[in-house]
Amino acid sequence: MPLIPFARFSFPNPAFKAGPIEERLRRHLLQILMAKEKDDRFHPPDQPPKEWSELDLPLAKTRRIRQRATDIAACHANRSPFSRLRPEDQQRLTPIKPGVEGVNIPSEHRADEIAAALQDEYPWMGEVNNKIWHAMRRSVRRGDPAFRMPPMVLSGPPGIAKTHLGATLGEKLGVPSLIYESTSQGASFGLVGSQKGWSNAEPGQLIDMLLTERVANVVVVVDELEKAGSVMSSKGQVFDLAASLLPLLEPMSAARWTCPYFKLPFNLSWVNWIITVNDHRTLSAPLLSRCPPIHVPYPTSEHLVRFAGREGRRRDLSDTSIEAIGEALIWAMKQSYQPDLRVVLRMLDLAEDLEARPMLH
Repeated sequence: MPLIPFARFSFPNPAFKAGPIEERLRRHLLQILMAKEKDDRFHPPDQPPKEWSELDLPLAKTRRIRQRATDIAACHANRSPFSRLRPEDQQRLTPIKPGVEGVNIPSEHRADEIAAALQDEYPWMGEVNNKIWHAMRRSVRRGDPAFRMPPMVLSGPPGIAKTHLGATLGEKLGVPSLIYESTSQGASFGLVGSQKGWSNAEPGQLIDMLLTERVANVVVVVDELEKAGSVMSSKGQVFDLAASLLPLLEPMSAARWTCPYFKLPFNLSWVNWIITVNDHRTLSAPLLSRCPPIHVPYPTSEHLVRFAGREGRRRDLSDTSIEAIGEALIWAMKQSYQPDLRVVLRMLDLAEDLEARPMLH
């Protein structure tokens, strides 16, 4: 897999450490002394010039060279913001110096296979699957080093697998996925991190996953964004999750996004974003301009029966139980009741418990 530049800052050059600099200064001075040894004006005519191995430096000159090498190394280190990090943070960022891996799609045929698998599992999300399919084929035609799709907002009722689609997409692509629950972590701290100085300062789940997995084009699902809250500091600064996503959803700004914790720029332009909401009208206009919403409808009775059959066979349920669940779903929808996937899963759990119960004597 190709390596994609991830760190947008310079790492200290090992050649500019105090030891190598001292060695270069010492060699340079020895070369000057060697030239003097070969010059008749700098040694008695009755003595042959010394060889390289016979030359040595006085202690005072050695100390001066060492001090100068230390000063030069310190000046060079101060030019890199990396040197101002704590040793444990430096150790964590050093492995990403050459870049991180990018997972691409080898061919348009493979893109068709992934799209067909998504359509088979989530047939009620036809518009979403279609956009992912075209993004995959476009990535192959361009020869991109990694697959990247435009960020999407999936708007629709709860319980129709909007979040699960993101996890499935990551699995099909072979990349890690992150499910960020906006309801439990409403502020931006959990996802993008917090600045040093806060009692709970940390990098954030996004950077943390990227540094751990070292894959550029991960799939991140921000679940139920409209329910996210915000936190205001004592100085009046607001930490809003939706607002913190804006620079990450724009490729140009995401390519040099600055982490609040490390205070260093990173290339997050390859991250694949899926945002789920129950009603996109509650989102801000700047966010919707970056991610035009896609409406996801309720699954039809045919979709629900098919889902129940596939999940029931995975659980080794009997054909009788699967048929009973299908008939119950069709009857409920004829009575103007709209079951969702959570209802189907509860019915499957009940059928599984009934089939596993002990026989009464």
